[in-house]
Amino acid sequence: MDISVYFPIWNKLNINEQQALTTSAIERHFKKGELIHTGGDCMGLILVTSGQLRAYTVSKEGREITMYRLFERDMCLFSASCMMRSIQFDITISAEKDTDALLIPSEVYRKIMENSAPLANYTNEVMASRFSDVMWLIDQIMWKSFDKRLADFLLNEANVEGTNILKITHEEIGNHMGNPREVVTRMLKYFQTEGMVKLSRGTIEIADENKLMALTEE
Repeated sequence: MDISVYFPIWNKLNINEQQALTTSAIERHFKKGELIHTGGDCMGLILVTSGQLRAYTVSKEGREITMYRLFERDMCLFSASCMMRSIQFDITISAEKDTDALLIPSEVYRKIMENSAPLANYTNEVMASRFSDVMWLIDQIMWKSFDKRLADFLLNEANVEGTNILKITHEEIGNHMGNPREVVTRMLKYFQTEGMVKLSRGTIEIADENKLMALTEE
C-alpha cells in the first residue's frame, strides 16, 4: 500500500525517511466493535485507510464520551502517546466499522520526527487539530443544552452515514455524548412528539431535518 498519500509533506522527507516509514508500516484490519487501543498502550500511530474509528474516554464510573472520530486518511497520534511526554490523559480507541489501517511503530516515527522539521510541524498540526476537537466538545458540554447537543449529534450522524435512517441505540448515543441512556431516551421521545424523529427498535429516523437544524441554531 502506498503510504505516501497519507502524508501531505511526503516530498519534503528524504529518501531514507520515506523508506523507514514505508518499510515499518504494518497493515492491520479491525472488525466492527473491536477494542484497538487503551490508555496504557503505546501501539504506534494509526493511519486509517478505510472504515471508521472512535476515540473516547471512560470515567471511573464507566461512563463514556466520544472525543473525536477517525475516517479515511485520518491519523491518530494518541495511540502513540508514549512518544509525546506532554500527553498525560488516556484515550481508548475502538472500531465503529470494519476498518483497514496502517500502523507505524512509535519509535520509528519519533526518530524521524526528531530529525525532520517538516514531519514535526505536520505532527504538531495534527495534534492541534485534535485538541481543537476536544476543546469544541468541552465548549458544547459546558454551554450548550442537551436538546441542542442531541439535535446536532443526530444531524452529524446522518451526514456521516449518508442517510436519515440511523441504526443506533439510545445507549450508543449516550456513550458518544457522555449521558445516561435514560436521558437520551427521554429527549428522543420529546423529539418524536415534536415530529422531529421517528423511533423504532434500534433505529432513529430523522423526520424533520429543518426542525432539528432550527433547534441547534436557537
